[in-house]
Amino acid sequence: MKSPDLPLIEFKLDGQTVQAVQGESILQAAERAGVEIPRLCYKEGYRADGNCRACVVEIAGERVLAPSCCRAATPGMEVQATSERALKSQKMVLEMLLADMPDQGHKWTDQGRHPGIDSGSTAVGQHGELSEWCSRMAVSARPALKALRREQPAPDLSHPAMAVNLDACIQCTRCVRACREEQVNDVIGYARRGAASEIVFDLADGMGDSTCVACGECVQACPTGALMPKTLIGSQAVDREVDSVCPFCGVGCLVTYKVRDEKIVGVDGRDGPANHSRLCVKGRFGFDYAHHPHRLTKPLIRRADVPKDVDVLRDPARWSEVFREVEWDEALRFASGKLKHLRDTYGPRALAGFGSAKGTNEEAYLFQKLVRTGFGSNNVDHCTRLCHASSVAALLEGVGSGAVSNQVNDVAQAELILVIGSNPTSNHPVAATWMKNAAKQGAKIVLADPRITDLGRHAWRTLQFKPDSDVALLNAMIYTIVEEGLVDQDFIARRADNFEALRDSIKGFSPEAMQAVCGIAAPAIREVARAFATARSAMILWGMGISQHVHGTDNARCLIALCTVAGQIGKPGSGLHPLRGQNNVQGASDAGLIPMMFPNYQRVDNGEAHAWFEKFWGMSLDESPGYTVVEIMDKALAADDDPHKVRGMYIMGENPAMSDPDLNHARDALVALEHLVVQDIFMTETAWMADVVLPATAWPEKTGTVTNTDRMVQLGRKAIEPPGEAKPDLWLIQQMALGMGLQWNYAGEEDGVAAVYEEMRQAMHTAIAGISWQRLEREGSVTYPCLSEDDPGQPIVFTERFPTADGRVRLVPATLVAADEKPDEEYPFVLITGRQLEHWHTGSMTRRSMVLDAIEPEASASMCGLDITALGLVPGQRIRVRSRRGEVALYLRRDDGTPSGTVFIPFAYAEAAANLLTNSALDPFGKIPEFKYCAVAIGI
Repeated sequence: MKSPDLPLIEFKLDGQTVQAVQGESILQAAERAGVEIPRLCYKEGYRADGNCRACVVEIAGERVLAPSCCRAATPGMEVQATSERALKSQKMVLEMLLADMPDQGHKWTDQGRHPGIDSGSTAVGQHGELSEWCSRMAVSARPALKALRREQPAPDLSHPAMAVNLDACIQCTRCVRACREEQVNDVIGYARRGAASEIVFDLADGMGDSTCVACGECVQACPTGALMPKTLIGSQAVDREVDSVCPFCGVGCLVTYKVRDEKIVGVDGRDGPANHSRLCVKGRFGFDYAHHPHRLTKPLIRRADVPKDVDVLRDPARWSEVFREVEWDEALRFASGKLKHLRDTYGPRALAGFGSAKGTNEEAYLFQKLVRTGFGSNNVDHCTRLCHASSVAALLEGVGSGAVSNQVNDVAQAELILVIGSNPTSNHPVAATWMKNAAKQGAKIVLADPRITDLGRHAWRTLQFKPDSDVALLNAMIYTIVEEGLVDQDFIARRADNFEALRDSIKGFSPEAMQAVCGIAAPAIREVARAFATARSAMILWGMGISQHVHGTDNARCLIALCTVAGQIGKPGSGLHPLRGQNNVQGASDAGLIPMMFPNYQRVDNGEAHAWFEKFWGMSLDESPGYTVVEIMDKALAADDDPHKVRGMYIMGENPAMSDPDLNHARDALVALEHLVVQDIFMTETAWMADVVLPATAWPEKTGTVTNTDRMVQLGRKAIEPPGEAKPDLWLIQQMALGMGLQWNYAGEEDGVAAVYEEMRQAMHTAIAGISWQRLEREGSVTYPCLSEDDPGQPIVFTERFPTADGRVRLVPATLVAADEKPDEEYPFVLITGRQLEHWHTGSMTRRSMVLDAIEPEASASMCGLDITALGLVPGQRIRVRSRRGEVALYLRRDDGTPSGTVFIPFAYAEAAANLLTNSALDPFGKIPEFKYCAVAIGI
């Protein structure tokens, strides 16, 4: 619908005066006025195409009927939607389409929700929306027309997730628009002419053989069942539909789970503020991990005759070779009792906890509270330490907030979009669609990354800089803006500190001096810098290619400085956006699941904040920051006489035996613990080293909130029951707290989740005071900062001031810092690690999803064709990649976007764990390991 701020116009519709917003279609105005017009090619939110002609209406003074979906209402227009002529044409179109359908359809209307059709309809048919409209309009196909039915094309079942049955295709092109205009994947096309015309994938390939990325936008768009998820072919009847949030990346797409016989059988995208019904392959098809036979269903305790070791490649189905099943009382008594004993014997620093960015805000808040009040120290962390810790360190230092300034879809307002150190089409696919949409509307995308990824097809300029040279490139851009007089002097004078020091620090960073360092020609650096500085609006989005370096904080400092000197922050389409990785890494950090911060980023060594939380929780608290993820592992291997030696750990939903750098070291540390409690849904690599394993709930089995990369607090609702005796994480944390001597009482449904949230809201009152549990139940998603019930939330922040002591951004100069480990004669290649589209993080969920694992079943290493040829290798063969810390064997894949001299390996595969190779060297500020750079050798 057009903006309601536009002028209203009046016109006649079936003799009645109705109003329409200027530019609105007749169909939209009619629907709001309660006048029903059939439609098939039209889908709300998509560009209207007008090709099916089911929605034609009669307009006074015009000879031919007009498609109401793409004809704008104009003042004084007289429209007949239900005249004899209009109805006859509408029914004729429906009958002709119905006559061409197969007798057995693929999308029955026994229970369907079709936008634009009254959900009270009791019509039952074979062909989705077409059958619904035929029933509503009392249309049936005459035998004479059925006799002329087209020759039915063969089904295409080549894709593991979706079935293509073009015998039900009406060529409405909704799938084409879904693929090419919404998701901008450019796979589905409309080929040939006349009666031979058809929907095709790429060059008429099978769907499974095409470049389809399985986002499923087409199956959600298809009105007749020609494109269907394989789990929902035929009957659409489900027991219930439950609204929730996607459990994978930080975009925070809203979803609807379809539940049949207590199993999820399908997922639809909802019209949420972050996704507007769009999903990616993980969100739409990665749901069945929750039903995998590897699910833990009873508490386990390590057998007395099985010592700990680092073997993580055991068959999860053979858990009984290592553990024995016990009842909950015994498991909880042993789990908490031994931790309590270690605390009382060796002191609070002997214990540590890893929480999870895969859980809810309430779980994160309660977990860090347990560690701080029950364990007695601040030794609590989670995977933010492994992704954006350096970004957060720089942002807190510079702008006073660790969250984003603008939401992802604000790229629609940007004239220039700088994407650096990120592969959003794989890591944040729905966010990438907004970037691609913006590019189609004329925005300039600059992709800056050592690897040229899929977004490069849509980029105005690509800056394929050398790995480890981020500061060189960014300082050269800042130098250009300063030297060429492009600095926003007014913004600097009003809103920035330390500009002079920054200006002095970049004097040696001219593009001409840095082009040899970063590998980008000086004219290209200057061109992009000028474009950034002179754009009406420019936005920076970055990923872990920026943060996962020993100079990650410096990299982020440069991005802050670049935005500031150009005045590109605090307004629409301009600002800083670190794309958060996990679905709740933003929320878990906000809730205090980090060792140096209480909830809402209040430092534990700040006297005022410390006193507030001691009073709030009614407990004496540790005044010193705790150890981070990698430091905790080091402390687990410390000498016995070290007073801070970590001897016991409680790990909830994290998998450090796969996610930490230098895995041999990390696994040795886990084995060395005197007591390890693992709370998870599967026998993860970490769980094999545990003393106690507590079976927990998967995301669709719980109710709680998560906070996405856009600062949206969103409510997920329980869709299914957990298997066996698995228990909710929130209940387990409270039971562990009871065992540690804490007397908590969170009353209410779902283990007191609302009560926990409301306590957290008090602890974070300066950010989410206006977001009550009741409001979330009502609205589902609210953006913070939100300080009152009538506050809509602030999607753009820093508009007037920064949340620093003086309200100004603090510029921090950065200089060149080399990677901890450089290539040499023995290890001549650089390893870059990361995620891939189909698999998430350590793969514990996605590799147990049938569709996702079918698409990407094997570990692979990507290299460019030049290096493959030079080494005498061929794509598809097994190779060995080794570093100073470990070795993996995996398949070779050609990817010419990977620069010469580097190899890219995703880290989701236990059998070829990339982190066996990575370096645990830390950024000194964010304490994040250098995942993105280490030296490796390639062999066979």
